[in-house]
Amino acid sequence: MKFFVDTADVSEIQTLNALGLLDGVTTNPSLIMKAGRDIMEVTKEICSIVDGPVSAEVTATDFDGMMTEAAVLSKIADNICIKVPLTFDGLKACKALTSSGQQVNVTLCFSANQALLAAKAGATFISPFIGRLDDTAIDGMELIAEIRKIYDNYDFETEILAASIRTVNHVKEAALIGADVATVPPATLHALVKHPLTDKGLEAFLADWAKTGQSIG
Repeated sequence: MKFFVDTADVSEIQTLNALGLLDGVTTNPSLIMKAGRDIMEVTKEICSIVDGPVSAEVTATDFDGMMTEAAVLSKIADNICIKVPLTFDGLKACKALTSSGQQVNVTLCFSANQALLAAKAGATFISPFIGRLDDTAIDGMELIAEIRKIYDNYDFETEILAASIRTVNHVKEAALIGADVATVPPATLHALVKHPLTDKGLEAFLADWAKTGQSIG
């Protein structure tokens, strides 16, 4: 499974990238607002840090507007992935952009039928929102499983990018189902390494080592 980090916080991206854990980054208008920086400036900086795809989202809702904004965003760097909403205009833009060789992330997916349409439109990534479905008492993981089944049935190359991830269990369950990518908030990505027995075991090892009076090197 690939790990993308869902943030526009450059310091977090630098920290995680230095660990060798990042395969890409996803941003959206809300994350850009939270970062408090110019979208072109911060996205360019992110693209210089991470080798993999960096999703930059259009804000236009009509096809012509999306294509105009995509043309601007795509010039930021070679690893830009244009993010478009799952609407008919978004799907039309997806088809046009991927046909010209541009990576596209189709976002705000909440049903298997939507994911099927995105794959038909040639999407590079489809972003089903797990957490937001859970918020409405619908199991977001069922959607991941349905999309995985449909894509496998027809050998679609579109990658399932599990989004709106809230917990470490979301990551585990998405991996078990077979999502290709998980885009994860920095705090959740940091939490993946944590386990109380790891901490307890390390504490015991270090205590015993101190008793030996030895040093390595």
